[in-house]
Amino acid sequence: MITNRERERRTLDFEKPVDRGSVEETFYPWVLTTQRYKGEGIPAEIADGAKDITNDIVGNKANQQEKYFPVNWAQGVMEYEQYLGFDPVRRIHFVLPFRRFEEKIIEVKPEYTLKQDVYGRQLIRKAGSELDLEYKQIVECEDDWKRLMERGDRELEGFTDEAIQEAYGPLKEAHDRGDYSIRLNLEGFFWTPRELMGFEPVLYAFYDEPDLLHSINDYILKVYQEKMLKVIDILQPDVVYFMEDLSGKNGPMISPDCFNEFVGDYYRQIIPEMKARGVGNVFVDTDGEFSKLIPHFMAAGVDGFLPMDVNAGMNIVKVREEFPTLKFIGGYNKLRIQEGKEAIDREFDRILPVIRGGGYIPGADHQVPPSAPLELYRYYIQRLAECMKQAGADIK
Repeated sequence: MITNRERERRTLDFEKPVDRGSVEETFYPWVLTTQRYKGEGIPAEIADGAKDITNDIVGNKANQQEKYFPVNWAQGVMEYEQYLGFDPVRRIHFVLPFRRFEEKIIEVKPEYTLKQDVYGRQLIRKAGSELDLEYKQIVECEDDWKRLMERGDRELEGFTDEAIQEAYGPLKEAHDRGDYSIRLNLEGFFWTPRELMGFEPVLYAFYDEPDLLHSINDYILKVYQEKMLKVIDILQPDVVYFMEDLSGKNGPMISPDCFNEFVGDYYRQIIPEMKARGVGNVFVDTDGEFSKLIPHFMAAGVDGFLPMDVNAGMNIVKVREEFPTLKFIGGYNKLRIQEGKEAIDREFDRILPVIRGGGYIPGADHQVPPSAPLELYRYYIQRLAECMKQAGADIK
């Protein structure tokens, strides 16, 4: 009997699964959506167990292992997805040592409240508002980065072999048995500087402060090589995906030349080391329309992409025609779910040629919004399972 892990491997590797392809969701659920579904019949313990990743990190002094090695939080996500009829996927993260801070209030005035968030940014909320606005980024100059890097060095003292084994080791037996696939999330080489500096400053930095960007990414690469690869030695994830989000609706925010120097060169160094340790596929998570960068990602060793944002212009049928070896997770327009059964069926008809061609696990092209009723989401899952019986049908 085929295991869940083997089914996913065959689905993504352009093989014909024995009975059907994998039935999986692209991302862990939106909390607002799970809470709606709790009101529509999902048991409270199932809905409430599907937490956001930061729920078990912020302020939980008894569970500080989750601060940088988020593993346990995703047990509830997997149980939620299995309850709905998805195949089991165990999601894990490895967090960079300078990406977690204590949430705290910095200053309270009659006019505003200033606070620090879990990522170290300062946010301001003006009196009478319910909206937090960015006030100060964590890196605004080279000295800021040097201080942050020193903090990262201190935090890395806790990234011991024993701590890594304690966090990730408990998943090994069931994963080796094939009970579930493992999907490891990492922060990428555009995403991280952007998170530290903010959108506009980081785009200027490609031209005004290239040495700063390289310093940040050199440090990230070093952490991944010295610490993250130890996670892979333990578990051999089936999919590793880097968060990047380097595109908008009108295209990529950086040029191919900038990509090759500041992002692609780092992929070229880390991906072969990951593959040598048994990683199945390396994906990139980017929203927006990024077609111009696809050849450059592929040249850097990337196997595929998620979530393939339909409303930003990514059409997996056309992309597959141009890049027949490219793999996908996602690509189903999530907004069709709330529109009814006929709309759901039409969307599956649209992507069916890619399903039949293999190398594709369909899923929502981002988190399913709370505007989608549970009844229709269940219908979507039912139709997904039916369509995946045709996975790889056109493979010779």
